[in-house]
Amino acid sequence: MNTAIFEGVWVPLVTPMSGANGAQIDYNAFARLVDYYLAAGVNGLVVAGTTGEGTLLTDEERRRLAETACYLAHGHAPVLAGVGAADTTNAARQIRSLDDLPLAGYLVPPPYYLRPSQEGILWHYRTLAAGTRKPLVLYNVPLRTGVTLGVETIRELASHESFAAIKECDAHPLTHLPSQVTMRVLCGDDMQILPALRAGAVGCISAAAHVRPDLYLKLMRYVREGDMDHANTLFNGMKPLIRRLFSEPNPVAIKAALASLGFCQDTVRRPLMPCTAALRKDIDTQLEVTMAF
Repeated sequence: MNTAIFEGVWVPLVTPMSGANGAQIDYNAFARLVDYYLAAGVNGLVVAGTTGEGTLLTDEERRRLAETACYLAHGHAPVLAGVGAADTTNAARQIRSLDDLPLAGYLVPPPYYLRPSQEGILWHYRTLAAGTRKPLVLYNVPLRTGVTLGVETIRELASHESFAAIKECDAHPLTHLPSQVTMRVLCGDDMQILPALRAGAVGCISAAAHVRPDLYLKLMRYVREGDMDHANTLFNGMKPLIRRLFSEPNPVAIKAALASLGFCQDTVRRPLMPCTAALRKDIDTQLEVTMAF
C-alpha cells in the first residue's frame, strides 16, 4: 500500500445543493469545484465527509459524488470517500456500495453517539477493514463522535497495513501524535495546521482550503523548506478568515464564502441552517483581504 499519497493539502469537498432545504444536489457545480481544486494542484480530495454533509446524503448521492470525483481526478489526484455510522453494519454497507470505484480509500470516524470503549473501536475498524482491500484513514473527531481514539488504539491499528493515516482534529494531540505513532498524521483542525506541521504532521485535510488552496500549498512548501519565518507570516494572515469559516457549524460558512466567490449556492441541507446575515457580511469583508494576498 502506498501511504505516501496521504500527505500534502487535501480538500474535503462541499456538496453543492439547491432547492428547498437543500433537497437537490448540484452535480454540475460539484464537478466545477473538483476541476478547480485539481487545477490548483491540491494533493487529494475527500467526498461526502463532514464538510460534504456526508451524514445527510443518501447512498445514491454519495456514490454519484464519488463517481464524479474519481472520473475527473483520474490521473491527477487521489480521492477518499467519507463513510461512517453509529453501527458497524451500516458503515460496512456504505463501503460495499462504493468499493468498485477507483477510490484511494475511505475516511472513517469511530462509531458516533454510542461512545464505545477502545476495544469496541478496534473491533469496529477491524471489521470494516476486513470488508475491503482499500486502505482506511482514521478520523479522530471527538467533538462530533463523542469518543476519542486513544494513542494505544492508533498504534495497534497502525501495525496493520489496512490503516494508512489518521485525520486528527483534536487540537492537543496534534502537536504530540506525530512523535507517538508511526501512522501518517493529517491535520484536521485548520487553526492548528502550522503547529501540527511543525510537530511532524505530513499534511492536512482542510475545509478552509476551499477559499485559497494556493495559500495552503504555499504554507506546506515553506514548512518543507524550513522557511518558518515566511510560514508564520502567511499563517497569521490566514487565521482571521479561518476563524470566521468555523464560527458556525461546518460547512455553513464555507458555503457562504464559496457563494460569494461564485462557485455554488450557499444552500445547506436541513437541519443545518444558512449562514447568518451578520457572519456573511463579516466573511465578505475578510474575503476581500484574503483574496488580495
